[in-house]
Amino acid sequence: METNAAIVARFIEQAINQGNIESTNEFCHEDVVELVPFPGQGPGVEGIKDVIRGMRTAFPDMHWMIQEQVAEGEKVVTRFEWTGTHEAEFLGVPATGRPVRVWGVVIDRLEGGKIKETRIIMDALAMMVQLGVVPAPGA
Repeated sequence: METNAAIVARFIEQAINQGNIESTNEFCHEDVVELVPFPGQGPGVEGIKDVIRGMRTAFPDMHWMIQEQVAEGEKVVTRFEWTGTHEAEFLGVPATGRPVRVWGVVIDRLEGGKIKETRIIMDALAMMVQLGVVPAPGA
């Protein structure tokens, strides 16, 4: 039987890195809850798919790398880093053509081998600095 950590890793690889957004249904419950939603994110699995679609549109070469995972019971904590080139509007920022490297942590709770709740924390400030939208601290 596949571990919860392996399920989350497969979701990252298939849905996010490979861009097989419809595979999100295989990894998430229909009524999955994003506890820290993106601005304007809709509910459930469709909301998650919209966020992935938006990120892959803005950063078509986006690639997530798992740095470490800790799993206990039904919860999986994944520390990740992703890279990409900003080629289309994202969170109101027009395309800059700039590369970004963003770290984050996601905490998933699985039920029956599928993600039921998720909470993502990303270094959005560093991303905005890399995009040139916000001045670097001390600049």
